[in-house]
Amino acid sequence: MREERLARAFVEFSDTLVRDYDVVEFLSRLCQRSVEVLEVTAAGALLTDGAKRLQVVAASTETVTVLETLQIQRQEGPCVDAYRSGRRVAVPDLRRVGRRWPVFTPRALGAGMAGVCAFPMRLRADRIGALNVFQATPGALDQAAVLAGQALADVATIAILQARAVEDATRLAGQLEQALESRVVVEQAKGMLAERLGIDPEVAFTRLRRHGRQHGLHLAVLGRQVVEGSFTLDEETGQEG
Repeated sequence: MREERLARAFVEFSDTLVRDYDVVEFLSRLCQRSVEVLEVTAAGALLTDGAKRLQVVAASTETVTVLETLQIQRQEGPCVDAYRSGRRVAVPDLRRVGRRWPVFTPRALGAGMAGVCAFPMRLRADRIGALNVFQATPGALDQAAVLAGQALADVATIAILQARAVEDATRLAGQLEQALESRVVVEQAKGMLAERLGIDPEVAFTRLRRHGRQHGLHLAVLGRQVVEGSFTLDEETGQEG
């Protein structure tokens, strides 16, 4: 049954990625399916933001949201350790961890959680977060559950990294398109100034660039002003008119 539930989860994740991608919805499903596949009490997911800071993104219960938030605030707990080390952190019985997590442990026990296992979300050198599963009764996850949990975390990691790569590529493409458009405007302005003043286009460009530097204006902005007719250069002095 576990293998069937795991297979269905992978199919569902694939479908989610084909449609409009939403990382919160995706990780919420990851937490829900982790509870079902691993047969645990609850699950939560932490993910790094653009500044590499861990954030609570999803949880199967409000109790787990509070516990995950506490880990971030206090910088202690299984999820934080799994993210930092890139290795699985398993504690079958939280009553036996001593002073390892002095704030997190009593809060987790008080919330009815007796065991925890945190799976790193990492791909080679990239670490982007952790998947945390909780048990209401003490006991270690069996080997099949451990493998399934890491598989779920790995699939989520790959999906998120792919989404980030697409987003970065789209942003880069937009920047490149903007740069090309700006270059076209500058070339137009250079040609217009050269024709208007009867000078070489490269001389016109030098004057345009010098004026931009002196007045703190981007060439694209200055070029657009020239093309639109709101800026010109004096023919004799080469100064703006």
